[in-house]
Amino acid sequence: MTLAPAAFAIPGDIETVTGGYIYERRLLEGLRAEGRKMEHLRLGAGFPDPTPEEMADAVARMAAVPPEVPLIVDGLVFGAVETAGLEQVRAPIIAMIHHPLALEAGLTADRRRLLDARERDNLALAAHVVVNSPHTAATLAEDYAVPGTKISVALPGVDRPVRPPAPQSPPLVLSVGIRHPRKGHDVLVQALARIADLDWQAVIVGSDYHAAHAAELDALRAALGLEARLRFAGLVPAEELARLYRAASVFALASRYEGYGMAFAEALAHGLPVVACRAGAVPDTVPEAAGLLVPPDDPGAFAGALRRMLEDDARRGAWARSAAIAGASLTRWKDTVSVMSRVLDRLAAR
Repeated sequence: MTLAPAAFAIPGDIETVTGGYIYERRLLEGLRAEGRKMEHLRLGAGFPDPTPEEMADAVARMAAVPPEVPLIVDGLVFGAVETAGLEQVRAPIIAMIHHPLALEAGLTADRRRLLDARERDNLALAAHVVVNSPHTAATLAEDYAVPGTKISVALPGVDRPVRPPAPQSPPLVLSVGIRHPRKGHDVLVQALARIADLDWQAVIVGSDYHAAHAAELDALRAALGLEARLRFAGLVPAEELARLYRAASVFALASRYEGYGMAFAEALAHGLPVVACRAGAVPDTVPEAAGLLVPPDDPGAFAGALRRMLEDDARRGAWARSAAIAGASLTRWKDTVSVMSRVLDRLAAR
């Protein structure tokens, strides 16, 4: 059977190492692997804050997609593109939403209002919406009035580790996430300073997505005297990241919000107990038995959870076993692709 062709509009470099880009790259690759003709529309890298030229180019390229070809639109584009421009698109639109843009950290009140209003208007133009988690689905249904029949959940897949854990001594606290305010690395750094009496090392892996915030984190680490114990590793090769997951004893990420949280799923797949915040989709991604969740923006509570993890080897082992059980049942990428594939075929059949 010949599969219906489709197009996928994604801003910037699809090889960018963030959860959203990894998700969409694997989705695009998977749809092509099943024999589907997929056109990749590489739009301007400025989204969700495009230049006027990037906005005009995005509208023109999406409007050029034939009306019988479903068009998947990345959330950074979908939530920010001008509604009058999106109305020019003739193809059936599938909005790929990781989380509403208005829920991003660090926005001004005016910017938050603009993104919220624009995304609401744009969602009314979508033929279907694909989201990365039940939490995001519920948010769109309850807060954005998107009918449930118009939403499909395609959980991110997780690759299983090929080598067993090899925890280092002293215990390694690992965090993975871009250096951006939403990831809460400032909370983690402050929490680590509060458990300096314990024996540990820590590594935060992630690119400097937000340069000013990255500089603030560097200054905070220096001010708290953690330069010898906490390393900002930046972007590392996949082999090195896998080694760090195997070497770690605890995974810690203090995100202020997550639409899903792919790094948490990766940690579970490696059997790592998790310390995180009860924010967004994190409680859905991290089972209660697999770690400790605390309120967001509370360095004291986060430090207390880390202390419990590091001081009680027996409990940490129990959390790790629960994490491994949860990790073994996580979605595989072929299942993620299957959800989107069914949506594309339904829209093409119309």
